[in-house]
Amino acid sequence: MNPQAKLVFTLSLLLGTTMTISSNHWVTAWAGLEINTLAILPMISKSHHPRAIEAATKYFLVQAAASALILFSSMTNAWDTGQWDITQLTHPMSCLVLTSAIAMKLGLVPFHFWFPEVLQGSPLITGLLLSTAMKFPPITLLYMTSQSLNPTLLTTMALLSAAIGGWMGLNQTQIRKILAFSSISHLGWMTVIIVYNPKLTLLNFYLYAMMTATVFLILNTIKVLKLSTLMTTWTKTPSLNTMLLLIMLSLAGLPPLTGFLPKWLIIQELTKQNMAPTATIISLLSLLSLFFYLRLAYCATITLPPHTSNHMKQWHITKPTHPMIAILTVMSLLLLPIAPMILTII
Repeated sequence: MNPQAKLVFTLSLLLGTTMTISSNHWVTAWAGLEINTLAILPMISKSHHPRAIEAATKYFLVQAAASALILFSSMTNAWDTGQWDITQLTHPMSCLVLTSAIAMKLGLVPFHFWFPEVLQGSPLITGLLLSTAMKFPPITLLYMTSQSLNPTLLTTMALLSAAIGGWMGLNQTQIRKILAFSSISHLGWMTVIIVYNPKLTLLNFYLYAMMTATVFLILNTIKVLKLSTLMTTWTKTPSLNTMLLLIMLSLAGLPPLTGFLPKWLIIQELTKQNMAPTATIISLLSLLSLFFYLRLAYCATITLPPHTSNHMKQWHITKPTHPMIAILTVMSLLLLPIAPMILTII
């Protein structure tokens, strides 16, 4: 892609995100979401491959429908109450429509079908943006309207997301699809706690975005898209593969890694809210995700490629790793000991 065009699209993404997260008025929030959607579309379809064009088309249709629902929800609320303020959402119909719209934007069950397909058709760096930066504006809207939304509906969607995200990721061989189902599963954890402790949702999102960004950057460095090629990269970059193993375990939420922190705090908060059954169910459902994280970790480091593999072994790379990967890796693994300090900040 032309560097000037890339700069324009990146600045548009920053503008759209900033507009949405800093606005109090529904129309400016909606405009920010639209700018975001239009800026990411050329990044998805830049390879001109039929799968990339298909992914961009699906993304456009879903996001346009979700934006229309957000506008409809806010107009219905304004018609009833005379308020365009995001935090003043009181009309029951508007709350229901907004929940559906944000679920479509994020890829929450039952509106999750588009996300794995779009991620599979996108380049890795665009996939990184779709999984992290593009989720931030809708999460912010969810955060600002959380007190108005139906807790039972959100809890049901969260449990279904954790279940389907884990279940459908089990038999995947494409790494981008596995990461898409991982994202759906993590969104379930974020949504289950949004009504009771919205700050925990934001903390979970920040840590998830950091760990996912690290995984995408490592995969982009070693140029891997499938499990079969991941098995042959041990000879190419052994240190990065070892880091990938640990970050996968962190994403799975195993102590003493960073990924354990949000899960631990969410389970604690759910128990305080007398929702021990919900906490138990979502904890058990995270075992499904643990299986495919372990599968990725196993392929990355433990499996020696079979002699019948049709992939050539890679040459060992001596090129230095990007410093951003090193910084993100350390943060993705070692933030648990400073949990008290993080909690005082949020």
